[in-house]
Amino acid sequence: MAEGCLFCKIASGELESSIVYEDDLCVAFHDINPQAPTHVLVIPRKHIPGMGELEESDRDLLGHLMLIASEIAWMEGIDEAGFRTVINWGHDGGMEVPHLHLHVLGGRTMSWPPG
Repeated sequence: MAEGCLFCKIASGELESSIVYEDDLCVAFHDINPQAPTHVLVIPRKHIPGMGELEESDRDLLGHLMLIASEIAWMEGIDEAGFRTVINWGHDGGMEVPHLHLHVLGGRTMSWPPG
């Protein structure tokens, strides 16, 4: 846990959130500023500031986050119509909290390009 990290505080239970899934490796909760009817964040419990700090040992964790994203899409009822997963990285990429997280967005048609 990184001191002062908002997502670490959510993962540890120090801050309340609308959690929809949790296990030993990750926590998923509804985004407080949703960009789609369904907008869930999937965060690893391990503090990883972003894509640039990933290590080879995080390979299985990233796969787990993707599998959980798919499960959340099913739980939220957006799996059949389709959904989008996004990992923002850095200021220009739109990252607001420096803790690796995956967005699961759905419930409406997504446009392209996204930004």
